[in-house]
Amino acid sequence: MADLFDDGSAAMPDNAHRPLADRLRPRALAEVIGQQKVLGPDAPLTVMLASGALSSLVFWGPPGVGKTTIARLLADETDLHFVQISAIFSGVPELRKVFEAAKIRRQNGQGTLLFVDEIHRFNKAQQDGFLPHMEDGTILLVGATTENPSFELNAAVLSRAQVLVLERLPLADLELLAQRAEKELDKTLPLNGPGREALLEMADGDGRALLNLIEQVSAWKVEGKLDPPALSQRLMRRAAQYDKSGDAHYNLISALHKSVRGSDPDAALYWFARMLEGGEDPRFLARRITRMAVEDIGLADPQAQAVCLQSWQTYERLGSPEGELALAQAVAYLALAPKSNATYVAYKGARRAAKETGSEPPPKHILNAPSKLMKEQGYGDGYAYDHDAEDGFSGQNYFPETMKRPVLYAPVERGFERELKKRLEYFAKLRLKRGDRE
Repeated sequence: MADLFDDGSAAMPDNAHRPLADRLRPRALAEVIGQQKVLGPDAPLTVMLASGALSSLVFWGPPGVGKTTIARLLADETDLHFVQISAIFSGVPELRKVFEAAKIRRQNGQGTLLFVDEIHRFNKAQQDGFLPHMEDGTILLVGATTENPSFELNAAVLSRAQVLVLERLPLADLELLAQRAEKELDKTLPLNGPGREALLEMADGDGRALLNLIEQVSAWKVEGKLDPPALSQRLMRRAAQYDKSGDAHYNLISALHKSVRGSDPDAALYWFARMLEGGEDPRFLARRITRMAVEDIGLADPQAQAVCLQSWQTYERLGSPEGELALAQAVAYLALAPKSNATYVAYKGARRAAKETGSEPPPKHILNAPSKLMKEQGYGDGYAYDHDAEDGFSGQNYFPETMKRPVLYAPVERGFERELKKRLEYFAKLRLKRGDRE
């Protein structure tokens, strides 16, 4: 019986059906398509192998880009016993068995490369369990994750492993993979040029997904060459990779926010649509675009916030999919609105000043004096009623008496804030004229 934690290559009948992805699995690192930033001439893995100093690794990248294959080939290159487990199906008892087997192997003179798929799904205690075995050389850990290791893996594990980023395969690499598949199948795919490109795009950068699609297409009995519409009738486009609580969520909302801030409505609408296509809750998007209005536009266009709230309300009344158009209109409006973060910066500055000055009381002249005792203490003494002052502006100091007057709000020369800047400068001149005490 095959070892439960072995590499899965235990005897399989020669006549058993083997998926195309398995038949095309590279037998050497030189056969791996793509990932030149990791496997190129001066790339990290190449340098490690040349120096004979392979360290523990974490492969971070989307599905179907070669994480498992590269780990298996690294074991072959270094004469390490390859063991593969998945964090989804393994717990503490299984890990103990793996470590015990690796210790016995080590006593017999062979090391172990332990490949842990979806390593981010192990909790903190389980991740800590790897540390002593990494430190004493019982295992060389190679973890694979689709999530950002900075957020999902323990700092202790990361400090003992090098993170290598694997990228989704570009169309050129997918085409090489398709050609390799056609050679293996000994047949050409029944697709014309545009149809072939459409097939590559359907894979969305996932090599394994492409091979599965090719396996389907190659089995069709068709006359002539299929174009994109004919291909789409027979195949469903692969769903875009999107995890509403993972990296894709944060990456795409960051792209949307920065596109709006950068006044690019086309890019903003594209990322907005990408999130909707991925299944994002439109209410989350409504909340986030409203935040963009107050953070990046502010008083440069006071109407922007109202547009967002109205679009949010329209969505709630119409629902999907019609209501999403209202949110799209808000996105386009925000992208083209004049930008200012002056109020945002002023607010943060005010919060810092509030923390630094602690419990400093307001100046007594602006305090109410509802009792005799408070009047005797000077509450309200010297308060100048602004409506009675020249130009409706007294110029009094409203900060704590021991606090130097700060400049927090600095409106920009854009949109409506241009007018607010004029008003601010006007009041500053009047204050200077009337001798505001700082």
